[in-house]
Amino acid sequence: MSDIVRVFEVGPRDGLQNESVPVGTQTRVDLIERLTGAGIRRLEAGSFVSPKAVPQMAGTAEVLRALRPLPGVSLSVLVPNIRGMESAVSAGIREVAVFASASETFSQRNIGCSIEESFARFEPVMAIARDNGIAVRGYVSCVLGCPYEGEIALGSVVGTSQRLAAMGCYEISLGDTIGIGTAGSTRRIFGAVCDELGHDLVAGHFHDTRGQALANVLACLDMGIRSFDSSVAGLGGCPYAPGASGNLASEDLVYMLDGLGMETGINLDLLADAGDFISGALGRPTGSRVGKALHGVRRAARAA
Repeated sequence: MSDIVRVFEVGPRDGLQNESVPVGTQTRVDLIERLTGAGIRRLEAGSFVSPKAVPQMAGTAEVLRALRPLPGVSLSVLVPNIRGMESAVSAGIREVAVFASASETFSQRNIGCSIEESFARFEPVMAIARDNGIAVRGYVSCVLGCPYEGEIALGSVVGTSQRLAAMGCYEISLGDTIGIGTAGSTRRIFGAVCDELGHDLVAGHFHDTRGQALANVLACLDMGIRSFDSSVAGLGGCPYAPGASGNLASEDLVYMLDGLGMETGINLDLLADAGDFISGALGRPTGSRVGKALHGVRRAARAA
């Protein structure tokens, strides 16, 4: 198996979307440029959704226009429908993400339609993507449990993943939206999807609500999965998933991968600096354990 791990940074979108403190365009631009300066090469820069539904993502087009050229970096935006896709094309985006759920109730609460209706919305999005040579990444939420339905049927997770792959998604990110998964449940669910799609098509997206995110990543690594979503400073949560805390912190993920001898191409110190930056903008300490430790070490060094 490869020792190269692809880290997909979701802080500028998934991390910020649930924050109550307004984050301006320049702060979002600075965050993205700090992250890419740390070596992040795959990054979710924002979303083209209704600003009424997700106020923090208003101004994504302005953020994209304000960014300096970032050679070698793949910027992605979330698009919920054809209107969002048209905005992405106008912004010159070369990669988008679509979002499906393995839970019928969560689909209704999160995007206001059934699972079947969500796939109908994806069809014109995928057509535009094909016509414009735009890559599409697929998300599946609630794969290890739903805040409304509890345990989700394995067949729903596998079936939703297969449909996204069949539509043309180059990678399927399986999300533990409420952070309920364990290494055991991760092996069972992710293993079943890998059996159908192959491990190269599968990515892991873990929230750390119960402190199991890194254990779940290890379980995925053992299965051959080499792509993981994470959020700088542990930013995140979901307005439609009561009790869900932040995403797995990028700093914590990279620290563990470094310790395993895995290659990410990411500078941990610069990544932690980016975490300190956005945490300061939000007026609170970083949510990354590694980030806190590094901050403490630096403070002690300055005092010596």
